[in-house]
Amino acid sequence: MCGIAGAIGLSADAGRAAVARMIAAIRHRGPDDQGDFAADGIAFGMCRLSIIDLAQGHQPMWGAGGAGIVFNGEIYNYRALRSELEAGGAVFRTQSDTEVVLRLYEQRSLDALDRLDGMFALCLYDAARRRLHLVRDRLGKKPLYYAELGGVFYYASEAKAIIAALDDRPGIDAQALHHYLTLRYVPGPATVWRGIKKLPPGTALTLDLDRREAPTLARYWSLAFKSETADPGRDYVGEFETLFLGAVEKRLVAADVPVGVLLSGGLDSSAVAAASVELGHRAFHTFSVAFAEGGEADETPFARQVAARLGTRHDEIVIGQREFLDFLPDLVRCSDEPLADLASVPLFFVSRLARKAVKVVLSGEGADEMLAGYDLEQTARTIDRMRLLLRIVPRSVLAQAARLLPTRMRDVLTDVTRVGVEGLFPARATHMTRVWSEAEKRALWRNAAVMESTDDLIRSWYEAARSPEPIDQLQQVNAGSWLVEDLLMKADKMSMANSLELRCPFLDHGLAEWCARLPLAWKVGSHETGYRSKRILRAFARSRLPEAIIERPKRGFPVPAYRWLEGPLGAWAEDRLISGRRLDRFFDLRTARRTLDLARRGDEAAQHKVWNLLILDHWLEAWACG
Repeated sequence: MCGIAGAIGLSADAGRAAVARMIAAIRHRGPDDQGDFAADGIAFGMCRLSIIDLAQGHQPMWGAGGAGIVFNGEIYNYRALRSELEAGGAVFRTQSDTEVVLRLYEQRSLDALDRLDGMFALCLYDAARRRLHLVRDRLGKKPLYYAELGGVFYYASEAKAIIAALDDRPGIDAQALHHYLTLRYVPGPATVWRGIKKLPPGTALTLDLDRREAPTLARYWSLAFKSETADPGRDYVGEFETLFLGAVEKRLVAADVPVGVLLSGGLDSSAVAAASVELGHRAFHTFSVAFAEGGEADETPFARQVAARLGTRHDEIVIGQREFLDFLPDLVRCSDEPLADLASVPLFFVSRLARKAVKVVLSGEGADEMLAGYDLEQTARTIDRMRLLLRIVPRSVLAQAARLLPTRMRDVLTDVTRVGVEGLFPARATHMTRVWSEAEKRALWRNAAVMESTDDLIRSWYEAARSPEPIDQLQQVNAGSWLVEDLLMKADKMSMANSLELRCPFLDHGLAEWCARLPLAWKVGSHETGYRSKRILRAFARSRLPEAIIERPKRGFPVPAYRWLEGPLGAWAEDRLISGRRLDRFFDLRTARRTLDLARRGDEAAQHKVWNLLILDHWLEAWACG
């Protein structure tokens, strides 16, 4: 795992100096080694966290034809690819996966991307063709930013590296903030910084170094959720077992350093730990984190139960309100952009704990997105009931009946009679997070008239869905934005801030493609089988985990910070948001104060809104944007 950075359009000396500043800004991503290259017009470099071929994997790495590479990530099938290349006459100087990518590119150009199984963000400099290629992995596990500012093209693993190369920081993109208020993250390809963009997942960017026109972007992979009709003759559980165990095993063996598991005690991470032990990796480390106040904020009893069942070497860390608050300035520096997923804080602390024992950890990230977790079994039950209603009751009658229902039920049923079940979620702009509504944002902004609607943005994401099935549509939207910009961004930034590599077996691209076609009965269940989220994962776990873990209801990581606003922390929040006046340049603080008053009185929705503002306030303080 590494951090990469580069600049196109500077002299050799200026480029080398810029890249040195960029790499210094992301040194946490790779403290073991670093290297660079500079010539007139092009400079790039990297810092390396040594995972594979500890002694010989120095970068940049060069091929005989003049192609060079800097690479962030891991290729899990690099040994098989190497064997194929050697059979064709390729000669290797190292044992690294980076060299395999380089040799494969020399043979197949960008067609090589189809053969790579892993997570990565990479730069390929093709000196002969005068091309620069930037590539991000299929599902977006590794971030990659780029910008053309002041006539220079920059790119890096983190936005802070690009900012480090500039004389002045870019301004804030108000539209990005508008979306952040609703989503709690900044949706790609934009960032909160004007002019800096994120390369989308599964995409290759190509820059012609002579013509210096705008770069071209080409999607080389995409995931389409379209659940198939169940085949009674297929062994779906057996197929899942083969794919999942294979995904875990490749992430365990593609390392020359110790590997552990982040174990929450939930079904997903427990299944990863159980698979690891089943594959023969015994007495290895598991790591958990809890909040000091206990109660529902402490899941360590479940994690201990799993660790005892599997025989792992289990380590825990406990954090309290003081540690949480003291970390917030570092949180916004680590994340580059405002990201109000408060589970980022415990993730940072458990990553720091894990780094004391291992360099690589596996996590259960992505299971809910691939296998229809969260509460989608309840959604499926409701959808089936509405379909039944539409079959037996005329829509005009349903529309009349809807007027007699409470507001939320009335609105949903009215929309169903208007657009049908298949059009319900696009029409309602359904999304995992909806913190500030459009109406609430209009009251909050000093000038909201120029803002594009976040609801319209969400509706545009549904256009990528190829299935009329609502659960498929939700999975498509969740995997395309929420997973990438919240969950995976949080996972990368918090783990790499501790020089720790985090791997996600549930996001193996072969497993993801299989899950995208998996019949709904094996995801959310049905009237015949009973409605149950991640049904196939529960079937896999039956003989491997305690029943209490398998049947636990899904919960996000329990963060008590929302309730803290009801106590003395409410005064702290008021001091930051109202007295600090950093938000005053954007927002009407009278609206913010009214929301804070509701939060202090226990309004949960208002508490989420306030924390969005608190994270943004910390971000503005840390980055001092113009």
